[in-house]
Amino acid sequence: MVKWILLIVLIALVVWIIAAYNGLVKLKNKCEESFSTMDVYLKKRYDMIPNLVETVKAYAAHESKTLEGVIAARNMAMNASSTEDRIKGENMLQGTLRSLFAVSEAYPQLKADTGFADLRNQLAHLEDEIASSRKYYNAVVRQYNSKIEMFPSNLIASAFHFNRRSMFEVNDPSERENVRVQF
Repeated sequence: MVKWILLIVLIALVVWIIAAYNGLVKLKNKCEESFSTMDVYLKKRYDMIPNLVETVKAYAAHESKTLEGVIAARNMAMNASSTEDRIKGENMLQGTLRSLFAVSEAYPQLKADTGFADLRNQLAHLEDEIASSRKYYNAVVRQYNSKIEMFPSNLIASAFHFNRRSMFEVNDPSERENVRVQF
């Protein structure tokens, strides 16, 4: 009788370990998939930025510092090798794009240009898509991080080396402030 009880407990333990492991794998894969989805939107934005900068250059040639900052931030984000570097680069890029649009406000003929208006609208739509995908990514990462930290699944997570993932968040307090443009 005791053997059967021990066998049942052992089987239940093995089933629980398998279920916990599979749950962690599923969440890890959802994290990777959600980051990849966001990455597609970010790539579209990277491709659109040079067109936007060229359009602005035609009207605001003396704003080269702002334009160079946008391109430098784009290149930094695009070439990031880790998730943390990517998050930093994306936050920097988002700030420089705000500066670019703030500069464009000073040029009525630029705001009236249909090519610029179209690019700006496309970019605004893309930014909304990026924001939505960041929210989804952060929700999945929160769920994953919670699962690997909560008992008893943390035992399986540590045994199989499941590590925390970084959230996509603004780290620099200055990026939360409004952009000020002064001439």
